[in-house]
Amino acid sequence: MDLTLYPLSEYCDLLDKLGLLAAPPRPGPDGGRTVELVSCNSKEVVPGTLFVCKGAHFKPDFLAEAASRGGFAYVSETPYPQVGLPCVLVRDMRQTMAHLAVKYYNDPSRRLKVIGITGTKGKSTTAYYLKDILDGWLAPKRCGVISSIGTYDGVEEFESHLTTPEPLELQRHFANALSAGLEYVVMEVSSQALKYHRTLGTRFAAAAFLNIGTDHISPIEHPDFEDYFHSKLKLFAQADQCCVNLDCDHAGEILEAARAACPTVFTFSRRDPAASVYAHDVGRTGDDLLFQVEAARLGGSYRLTMPGLFNVDNALAAIALCQGLGLPPEPVREGLARARAPGRMEVYSSENGEVVAIVDYAHNRMSFETLFRSAREEYPGRRIVAVFGCPGKKAFDRRRDLGEVAGEHSDLVVLTEEDSGEEDTLSICKEIAEHVACQCRVELNRGEAIRQAVLSCDRPSVLLVTGKGAETRQKRGLEYVDTPSDVDYVRAFLREYDARRGR
Repeated sequence: MDLTLYPLSEYCDLLDKLGLLAAPPRPGPDGGRTVELVSCNSKEVVPGTLFVCKGAHFKPDFLAEAASRGGFAYVSETPYPQVGLPCVLVRDMRQTMAHLAVKYYNDPSRRLKVIGITGTKGKSTTAYYLKDILDGWLAPKRCGVISSIGTYDGVEEFESHLTTPEPLELQRHFANALSAGLEYVVMEVSSQALKYHRTLGTRFAAAAFLNIGTDHISPIEHPDFEDYFHSKLKLFAQADQCCVNLDCDHAGEILEAARAACPTVFTFSRRDPAASVYAHDVGRTGDDLLFQVEAARLGGSYRLTMPGLFNVDNALAAIALCQGLGLPPEPVREGLARARAPGRMEVYSSENGEVVAIVDYAHNRMSFETLFRSAREEYPGRRIVAVFGCPGKKAFDRRRDLGEVAGEHSDLVVLTEEDSGEEDTLSICKEIAEHVACQCRVELNRGEAIRQAVLSCDRPSVLLVTGKGAETRQKRGLEYVDTPSDVDYVRAFLREYDARRGR
């Protein structure tokens, strides 16, 4: 990656201009020294690093380690004079880090087409729909993606842990994309990223607002729905154009906010023929979903091979974004027909067809209600078994919400580990179980929970394994531990089920 590097004084001048300095900087003779790296990871520090002291788990020892590795100045909300390095004292570390990241990586989003997608549900599916479309259109080049499922920026490719990464990581991905010759990057934009300025300074060539429900309400996330909702609305001010779902709750308020902040606004709908992109005659042929679209340039027949009637809404969002970006019809049609999102609505069956297992990332009330309704509609009369958990120290309302929804629609609920982190898994499961109205079991080992759910099927059943999808790690404490994915578990235990039935 070839970057233009700047002296420390230029970073100080930028923060001063933005009103983020808490005290006049005192870099002394180091003010003219070139910043070789901006980092908050003491293990990555090289000589010439400007070190950023941030995070709930920050310790002064990290700064001391950074100094020993060649860090020559630091940015902090708290001075640490014992370290003996120049301090750039700031008022707001989150905003500061975003501006530092954009400057260090030379404002890369201005030279890319970054497409941002927000909403309570459907972000990852829409992102991968759009990626499949753009991959086909740009071939042999690929489209970058930054999502809760995975990240690809032309240089790095890995399984993700955050929906939207922190600013230094985010801007690095954009810079990598530029250096690799990528033209487009599609990304999910979470409410947390918008509230806490992870995307501050990023320019979106296009953005989509899919829907809004209640999620991420907790003391360390959003104190209430209004904070959650208005955090998401901030996306519009950073976009050159945007699209809005007219069928979602609060659509009028969302559309008003979009038009006030964004110069070009498209809409999509399955109910309102006046929408920029309107779908009708939605039906099924075999396992495929077919629908008609009315839209300038992109109208016509479309087909989805990824199951779930609700995915028509995600496809419409992708079509509306493509309309704004000026794509021709064929790559949009072909991309949607082959599109897949890893770990999203992946369907597996036993050899006798008695057990259908669906692996999905559904993890909040809105996505749970949609998934369970779809399962009831697409597999009428079958027993419903749900396997899930809730993450530690976040979105505490999910424990009630998911318990209620699963209990209402399931015959059996098996509660298990799901990124418990610093909380006790059993305590989380017991809290969920208080709201489950059907038969409920707790099995802390996720693999064993899925195994029990599969092998308990003695009549036609649909097994819904939610929350982790294709992810291959569990968060335990502060670490991520390698584990098989839900897809791996389901395949293995369906083979065991088949072997037992074949005896």
